[in-house]
Amino acid sequence: MSGAGDLSASLILRRGALARVGLERVALIEAVAELGSISAAAKRLDLSYKGAWDAVQALNNLFDAPLIAAGAGGRSGGGAQVTPRGYAVVRAFRDMEREVGAALARLEAGLASEVGEDLFWSLGLRTSARNALRGTVVALGPSGVTVEVRLALGDGLSIVSVITRRSAEELGLAVGRPAVALIKSSFVRLTLDAPAGAADNVLAGQVLDREDGEAASEVVVALAEGKTLVATVPSVLAAGLAPGARVHAVIAPSDVILAVD
Repeated sequence: MSGAGDLSASLILRRGALARVGLERVALIEAVAELGSISAAAKRLDLSYKGAWDAVQALNNLFDAPLIAAGAGGRSGGGAQVTPRGYAVVRAFRDMEREVGAALARLEAGLASEVGEDLFWSLGLRTSARNALRGTVVALGPSGVTVEVRLALGDGLSIVSVITRRSAEELGLAVGRPAVALIKSSFVRLTLDAPAGAADNVLAGQVLDREDGEAASEVVVALAEGKTLVATVPSVLAAGLAPGARVHAVIAPSDVILAVD
């Protein structure tokens, strides 16, 4: 399939509606495995440092175990290693890529002229929310006008969402069902000290990276199980949020949107 008019396929590994791994992200994992650095991998692939970090965070958040383990340090420091799960994903992707290529070559050879390239579609969900955390429903609160839904994210980490009863019914939420929590970065509040009193959605973590703008800063916080949260905070409040700082991420349950496959 080398001609300009030949059929081609873009393989994306996904679970349900949310895209997981495509060729660009697999190439990033492979580059990190070789170079031991996210920033070096980004340079090789002509990606911005932020774009590479975003891809790593998305991969680690949407798999049940991290694919890349990275230390704090920002653009100029901090090593990175591909985990055994990451290597397994790369092997699976490359194996499937070969199988898809062979199948597409066979299909192209016998494809009738009236069946065009519209037969092939690449499906995936895109969202403006900077945070997408996959988990499993472990509890549903009283079914009044609203329902409290708790997702287990792994290693004792959980997050609570409050949605309408009708939304919960339409999503088919039930204990044991996978779901994805979507959270805008502006909805994540960071504090150095834990808020007084026990509360839902107070997640302890460590600052991995911070990117400053004129009015706001984007702060990446490492949680347990290789997962991360991105928070957007006013620049005047970001001074103490250097990489390595211990923080608490606070999110109102009503600000957590749920999605299902």
